[in-house]
Amino acid sequence: MLIENKLLTSPAPHPQFILAISILLLTLLPQCSSEIKNTHIVADRRSLILFEQFGFSSNGHVDISVKNVSWKSRNPNAKPPNLSNMGFFIARDISVILNESFYSSPEVAAAARATAAAAAMDTTSSCILSRQFAHVIFRFDTLTANNSTFNASIANPGSYSLMFGNCQPEFEISMHVHTEMYNIEESSGEKVYLPVGQTLLPYLYLGFFSIYASFTLFWAFLCFCKQRSQYAVVVGKIHLIMAALLLVKSLKLICAAEDKLHVSTTGSPHGWDVAFYAFGFLKGIMLFTVIVLIGTGWSFLKPYLHEREKNVLMVVFPLQVLENIANVVIDETGPATKDWVAWNQIFLLMDILCCFAVLMPIMWSIKSLREASKNDGKAARNLEKLTLFRQFYLVLVVYLYFTRVAATAIGSVMGYRFEWVRYFLGEAASLVFYGFVFYNFQPVEKNPYFRVEEEEVGGQLLAKVESF
Repeated sequence: MLIENKLLTSPAPHPQFILAISILLLTLLPQCSSEIKNTHIVADRRSLILFEQFGFSSNGHVDISVKNVSWKSRNPNAKPPNLSNMGFFIARDISVILNESFYSSPEVAAAARATAAAAAMDTTSSCILSRQFAHVIFRFDTLTANNSTFNASIANPGSYSLMFGNCQPEFEISMHVHTEMYNIEESSGEKVYLPVGQTLLPYLYLGFFSIYASFTLFWAFLCFCKQRSQYAVVVGKIHLIMAALLLVKSLKLICAAEDKLHVSTTGSPHGWDVAFYAFGFLKGIMLFTVIVLIGTGWSFLKPYLHEREKNVLMVVFPLQVLENIANVVIDETGPATKDWVAWNQIFLLMDILCCFAVLMPIMWSIKSLREASKNDGKAARNLEKLTLFRQFYLVLVVYLYFTRVAATAIGSVMGYRFEWVRYFLGEAASLVFYGFVFYNFQPVEKNPYFRVEEEEVGGQLLAKVESF
């Protein structure tokens, strides 16, 4: 382990800020990754590196193995590092680690202030590894050629964060880290690599797969029967695309169930994550495509797309590609990598842009129908169309908000043992949204787009139209 005399002048981001953002993003974004991880840290000078958050039971374990450890100095006159100021630790409450002055107990708060005062004279005591609520797994001064694997047992259940602390920021650290986080079932003694709050996810995804598979078969049967009906029922291309969407959604769910099941028992998805990413990409593309096509009235109101509507699709496709690339990078790297926060920001930005993009065609159609209802004298027909478009717009906004914000907020309030709740709420909201869309835009003899009242109520309906 050699010290390289290399002066680096670029400023480092505030470690507490980066850590707080990483933890927030861990709670916002769904994860579909292994709990056995191999992470390569290269020339990293961050004082705090978050590796993983995990919900432990009363029989939890953390195994860490490090190799190829090296460091280099940012100071050309630096002395060899104090290896006791570098190491791995777990913490139950990150906010407590970052600021030990905020405690409900006055005695503990006074002790924290006394520790902080002493730290001004003793740099060792000011190290985060020496703080009261940092449960140190090992420090680098205990590393030897024959001893590079360490483990820790979790006696008190809770959600813990595994972190690396470097209290000598003038040194950049490089290393290969292998981590395993798991609980042991008391009845069977087997390892469970899923956090406590995610153990129900395989069965949850399997249940929703059964629902969507049945939904797919029913939709295919409905389209087939309507096509062969003696009435003038048209099964358009949009209905076939909607059937493909249900199929891809079903395949994504079964892959998610297998992924979580394999991770739970072995710590690795065994390739199911690749299928999950592939079908997730197709599902995202097809869902936004269906929303855009329905919003423009394609195959319902008109057999063609305007140029601006084609442009929306041309924007949504690359945004979905970037979003899915970011999603794969997020899942496969983890918060320990330097660019993890940046990839999360890209993912969230692409998702927001896609949501705004799909709303635009619906607003254009609403505006077009409002103008048509005033000019062509067919108030009843256009009011029916306008009402359905307005309902579709409102339901879409609620769906996007609930699945992106509300479900995550509700799940975080429930606690680490009920992490599965936000996944359930997201899938349930998606099922309700799919049911609304497929019911209102099914191939029927009199589609709601073309429903015409027997009586023309002109003036009264025009007044209602103008109120939209």
